[in-house]
Amino acid sequence: MKKNLLIAFTAIFLCNEKFFAQEVLNPEGLLQLGRLYGSSMSSDGKQVVFSVKKYNVNTNSNSKKHYLYNPKDGIVKEITDPEKQITNTRISKDGKFSIAAYEIKSKNIFGTDFYPDLKKSDVMIYDNLNYRHWDTWEDGAFSHIFLNKFDGNKIKDSIDIMAGELVDCPQKPFGGDEDYIFSPDSKNILYVTKKKFGKEYAVSTNTDIYSYSIETGKTVNLTEGMMGYDTEPAFSSDGQLAFLSMKTDGYESDKNDIVVLKGNEKINLTKNWDGTITQFKWAPDSKSIYFIAPVNGTVQLFTIAVNLKNEKANIRQITNGNFDVKSIIGISGSKIFAERTDMNHAAEIFEIDIAGGNMKQISHINDEFYNKIRTGKIERRYFNATDGEKLMSWIIFPPDFDSTKKYPTLLYCQGGPQSALTQFYSLRWNFQLMAAHGYIVVAPNRRGMPGYGVKWNEEISGDYGGQNMKDYLTAIDEMAKEPYVDKSRIGCVGASYGGYSVYYLAGHHNKRFKTFIAHDGIFDWKSMYGTTEEMFFVNYDLKGAYWDNDNNAAQKSFNEFNPINYTEKWDTPILIIQGGKDYRVPIEQGLQAFQVAQLRGIKSKLLYFPNENHWVLNDQNSLVWQKEFFKWLKETLNN
Repeated sequence: MKKNLLIAFTAIFLCNEKFFAQEVLNPEGLLQLGRLYGSSMSSDGKQVVFSVKKYNVNTNSNSKKHYLYNPKDGIVKEITDPEKQITNTRISKDGKFSIAAYEIKSKNIFGTDFYPDLKKSDVMIYDNLNYRHWDTWEDGAFSHIFLNKFDGNKIKDSIDIMAGELVDCPQKPFGGDEDYIFSPDSKNILYVTKKKFGKEYAVSTNTDIYSYSIETGKTVNLTEGMMGYDTEPAFSSDGQLAFLSMKTDGYESDKNDIVVLKGNEKINLTKNWDGTITQFKWAPDSKSIYFIAPVNGTVQLFTIAVNLKNEKANIRQITNGNFDVKSIIGISGSKIFAERTDMNHAAEIFEIDIAGGNMKQISHINDEFYNKIRTGKIERRYFNATDGEKLMSWIIFPPDFDSTKKYPTLLYCQGGPQSALTQFYSLRWNFQLMAAHGYIVVAPNRRGMPGYGVKWNEEISGDYGGQNMKDYLTAIDEMAKEPYVDKSRIGCVGASYGGYSVYYLAGHHNKRFKTFIAHDGIFDWKSMYGTTEEMFFVNYDLKGAYWDNDNNAAQKSFNEFNPINYTEKWDTPILIIQGGKDYRVPIEQGLQAFQVAQLRGIKSKLLYFPNENHWVLNDQNSLVWQKEFFKWLKETLNN
């Protein structure tokens, strides 16, 4: 009898060995996940090519592997030559030309440019804005597009099609190959640039799409009179041009629409749709366009019929679920291939049935890792905001959550400010990692986030300390009513605008929070206005400059909504994280906040990354970030 019981218990244990072997997510494991990149369609449009990078903490090195998926036989195989599998869009279809972007020194900046005999001088001399951008000081070089003419297999001639202009293509800091393309007939080069310099460049978002004639050398502005961002030109199979467009100059988070050029007429396909587009691709038959857009805390795939009669848009949502369709890779037959994430999984490639939206996972980069990990449940919660609107929040629970226990809880404040809080998967702000450390995470889709209509998205501009702050407090106050939330152990964390939110709430929280963590947040709007680089952002969102004394909206932003003005109310421990090469939210913001906390005798710590920008990109720095993040929470929230 005892022997049989022993056998039975052994069998039960073996059957559940996977369960008992599972662990919770930790920073080291997160860092070593395979990272998908370089996804594209093969040159024949029938296969998917993708690459995976993995980081080794012990050797501080990366390894890369490349793969090809054939939908016909359903097989993924490793390859060594991904570049040979895809069409080189930098070569014209007739094979006579290629295009490339090169940095060209066009303006004197350094002391040695002006005084060649003073070779040990390292001074930089500026007479206009932008003198620095994102994480780089301007050095007088501009990225230009070059047209290369072939003679057989050799380049016969090379022409700078933007010669003499102090402008960039691709657009800095985030533009890429999508900013310059050949026309299907190989007669023109289309490129995106903002043809402004200095102060005009810093205060404007007015990029345009230009067409350069290879035959005549003449350039035409295809989006003349369109005053916001015009980006991502793409041709259909029958030669129609579409692009993404925002209408308002200076407003970087304006509604992004799909516009089709028909002769000289610009037809906005999505002008009557209450949403904003992230990315699009033409259908092979040119009769429709597929696009992705945020909706209700996720990012989904849609299709729109190309109706050039400018009638009401016929839009259909293809996918639906608690995930993000991160990017469209390509279309093959009745299938779309796309990258997908959710809060439990990093990006993988999925095959999507266009008719019904059914999804099939193609890549399995991290399955082995995830099979070892226990994750917490994720819920949608809807609260009534103070103005009566419905406020959706993501709630992430610890693994093995027990509703009879009490848990420390974190309010997560999203950056942007107009960035969607969806089913993203971050190697740093990872909700499952926070939950694995025993925290409930509350992530509100507060005012200012896309996915709930244009009005909701726009309500944050000029109102940084207003309704969206009430939304934050509504979400955490409502969750604090749950018996499993320990109201004496609630923290508040965030980066960028989320960091600003932390600083602002530190002076307004009325003892709600026991600890704060702010990463690259805005602490003082006046010094921010005086040192940030893309002036259109602060001009639009703050509604003016701080010296505009007659501008009530601007004065409200710089005074009533300025965190530095409420530091006399600071009374809570705070961890401040700052990148030394963050020129969007520059270094003085974090240093000022840390200095205030220290001088006021508040428990505080400064985590300074001298060579990181607005993000933390170095893998070992990222690991330090995680260790310090959770060390701080343990010291200040768990005790």
